[in-house]
Amino acid sequence: MTVAKSKRIFYFDALRALAIICVIVVHVYAVTRTYVMAEYDVIPSLGWIFSQTLGNCFRIGVDLFLMLAGALSLGRVWTIREFLGKKIPRIVSPFIFWGLILSAIGILLSYYFGFKFLYSFDAYSILKFVYGAFMSTSPGFTPYWFFWMILGTYLIMPIFNKWLANCELGEVEYFLMIWLITCLFDYTLNMSFPIKLSYFTSPIGLTVLGYYLRHTERKILNNPYFDLALVLISAIGMLVIVCYLSSPNNMVTLDRYSLPMALEVAGIFLLFKNFEKFNLHFDAIKPLENLFRKLVAYLARYSYGIYLIQGMFLCIYAKILPYGEFYSHVIAMFILIVASSLITMHLLSKVPYVKEVIGAK
Repeated sequence: MTVAKSKRIFYFDALRALAIICVIVVHVYAVTRTYVMAEYDVIPSLGWIFSQTLGNCFRIGVDLFLMLAGALSLGRVWTIREFLGKKIPRIVSPFIFWGLILSAIGILLSYYFGFKFLYSFDAYSILKFVYGAFMSTSPGFTPYWFFWMILGTYLIMPIFNKWLANCELGEVEYFLMIWLITCLFDYTLNMSFPIKLSYFTSPIGLTVLGYYLRHTERKILNNPYFDLALVLISAIGMLVIVCYLSSPNNMVTLDRYSLPMALEVAGIFLLFKNFEKFNLHFDAIKPLENLFRKLVAYLARYSYGIYLIQGMFLCIYAKILPYGEFYSHVIAMFILIVASSLITMHLLSKVPYVKEVIGAK
């Protein structure tokens, strides 16, 4: 099935904005969950449940980015040269730019202000820190694993694109059924399925899922009430699972490629796609609609750049922000990271030449 090039669609921007929000939420969870870890009991505290909701139900940011890559790029008429020539520079240039800039910032913060990005300042230690930044092993740069994952996904996508451009959606459903088996065994039950299904495993499955959900005409999948139920049931199921598996010394988080996560992210994608079918009217907040759409547009436009810089802001605020009450601490850190990242990207987007390499669409 060949899909014509589409115009900009708002629900794609909204999903991209949600994706980067979810990424930041999960990273905030990672540095704050220790505050409530011991509050696990037969009935966990509200703080514990709140934290695990952030850490699991919002662990869909990367999944959404992969689904959007598939929804926007698969099933179209591309040559390999055209596809890679367009996609690869978009991720490589910001990766190199921010890797070098933030490495320098990390070194300066460590040397002058006592941050612990690195502990020694000889040439070997500095080079090791910079190399670790690009390899996602240095402090503040662990989110950079995403670059290597999305690069590998882009390299295989032209092969899948050729297939999708010439197949029926029923064949895509066959692929996705087997992909869901890998989600269940490999990433949920942590068991090896007797049949080796490595060609179906994530993350490529999520790109195919994004393509399929965009174009499917199945009535049940395009019913917004079914989509909402899928999200809620998956989210509640995840919380029940992590509640059962956790302990006072360990807050379990599900794999981003697990079956409950796959169902939740599918539900959210479909919910955004079909949201207008609810026929909701909020005349009282109509004046806020333009502001909301602008914020969504900015987050969507700067999402990749924000992804690359938010880890550094997280490390900075985790050190300097005094801890008070748990909820306010989490919310304050989240707002500061989003605001700092968004403002940084917006200001740099005004600078000639620099705006081409910061990760803005």
